[in-house]
Amino acid sequence: MIHGLPAMAWTLPNVLTCLRLLAVPFLGGVLVSAGDSPGGRLSGLILFSAASVTDLADGWLARRRGQCTDFGALADPIADKALVATALLCLSGLDLIPWWATVIVLAREVAITALRLTVLRHGVIPASRGGKVKTVTQTALIVLALAAPGWTEVLAVVVLATVLWTVVTGIDYGAKAAALRRAAVPPLQARPVVAGFPALDQQGGGAASSRVRS
Repeated sequence: MIHGLPAMAWTLPNVLTCLRLLAVPFLGGVLVSAGDSPGGRLSGLILFSAASVTDLADGWLARRRGQCTDFGALADPIADKALVATALLCLSGLDLIPWWATVIVLAREVAITALRLTVLRHGVIPASRGGKVKTVTQTALIVLALAAPGWTEVLAVVVLATVLWTVVTGIDYGAKAAALRRAAVPPLQARPVVAGFPALDQQGGGAASSRVRS
């Protein structure tokens, strides 16, 4: 055991995921303290880009090496959401991304996370291609806002595309969660038959019997 985690959890993909988590407070600190300057935005861009590269690398390495672990499955999406949320909040605070877009994106992430936890006892909702495209659009939005904040028209198009795709994939996850719950509900058991008549349930049996007797 290493610091409370099994040694087998400390694979290279999981180390990269942990490094991405560690980058989150540094990214927030740089953008809050110096995000209004070109140098601060450049530092934030380098940090965010490096962390995003680890997101690509850890998944590829985990699949290639056969090192997919429960810890990685749990920590990877947390690291992704923490990184994107921190960047969006800071950029909205700097007036580089509109607040309404940040609120919609973060509300969707919170709602989907809660939905995943709600249906977890029925099964796991796997990541979809749409969800991966959503991550790409959000990453492109943040990179563009940091690299070229003056491209207001281009940025506006990317903001709209990101928000639209974020909402569409959120609805798709909601539909998958509903289908998962329906599939997990067992069919109604056949009611026993007594003397040729279906047995009455506890809620309506008394009332039905009294009507017959009257």
